[in-house]
Amino acid sequence: MATWQDFEHEADDLAAAVRARFESHKHHVLATLRKGGAPRVSGTEVQFIGADLMIGSMYGAMKALDLQRDGRFALHSNPSDVTMAGGDAKVSGTAVELTDPADLAAYEAELPAAVPGPYHAFRLDLAEVALTEVEDGDHLLIRSWRPGQEVKAVRRT
Repeated sequence: MATWQDFEHEADDLAAAVRARFESHKHHVLATLRKGGAPRVSGTEVQFIGADLMIGSMYGAMKALDLQRDGRFALHSNPSDVTMAGGDAKVSGTAVELTDPADLAAYEAELPAAVPGPYHAFRLDLAEVALTEVEDGDHLLIRSWRPGQEVKAVRRT
């Protein structure tokens, strides 16, 4: 697993493009695992705080309970419009809940507004990142990264 900062150091161009996708829209799609193993998809917002990609959740929300039980996740950027301008970003890995009061205080200090009540906050440790872009109107460029590996690029027609 790697932090967002690790990703930036290993694949700065790809990290910048993926970050731009997540910052271009407020809402994204998070996939978690239900108690029985079936997938659950939920809306979520992301924050880039220090070295980390983070998500928050209302206290007791199903996505938070899923992540507490099994931290595996997949996060899909808002697909925006049909042009896929800027690409289609996906991140997967393991979510780790912040529980230390100092970590939670640092997280809150970086948020644009005060948290209105109890909440969960998770650091997203990265196992894989991918960005799919349309080239020349009908070709796909898929760039992917895993910790400690070079960026791989695949073109499809």
